[in-house]
Amino acid sequence: MVCGGFTCSKNALCALNVVYMLVGLLLIAVAAWGKGFGLVSSIHIIGGVIALGVFLLLIAMVGLVGAIHHHQVMLFFYMVILFIVFLFQFGVSCSCLAMNRGQQTRYGLSRQKPDSSHQENRCFSVCFFPLQPCKNLGNCTSCGDLMLNHATEALKILGGVGLFFSFSEILGVWLAVRYRNQKDPRANPSAFL
Repeated sequence: MVCGGFTCSKNALCALNVVYMLVGLLLIAVAAWGKGFGLVSSIHIIGGVIALGVFLLLIAMVGLVGAIHHHQVMLFFYMVILFIVFLFQFGVSCSCLAMNRGQQTRYGLSRQKPDSSHQENRCFSVCFFPLQPCKNLGNCTSCGDLMLNHATEALKILGGVGLFFSFSEILGVWLAVRYRNQKDPRANPSAFL
């Protein structure tokens, strides 16, 4: 059998959906781990990540079953939904990469809560753990600046990873279209596809 034929497309689409299933399970596990250890306190963020993981897991299962059985309707809905997910993920990833410090401040990504231990004449080196006075009083950064730096780094990582996976979703759409339009060599040659 020639590479790029029916079997190769089927195996590639199945492998890609297995990867999507693993990513969905990983999203669910990381969200649960972050909530369990208290790293993320927002229930909305945890719920959103778990919902995204479950949604990706379900879409990957539809794609996997459609690929195994060469089911035309399942493959059609799989590629349409995966293309819509690509559009949203591509837009959000580009937004994460394009967001600057001014926009982060305006949209409240780095708001700090006032703390009674903050004093005007003292600066602190660590904001997320028990506060400790900064040893170098001339070059101390405020908690707001530390949080902005952390948010900027996190947005760049999220945007880059999201952009990478959005292009893998386009690969999934292309493979589904290609595989859906191929004729099964084991099928009846006179059957209409």
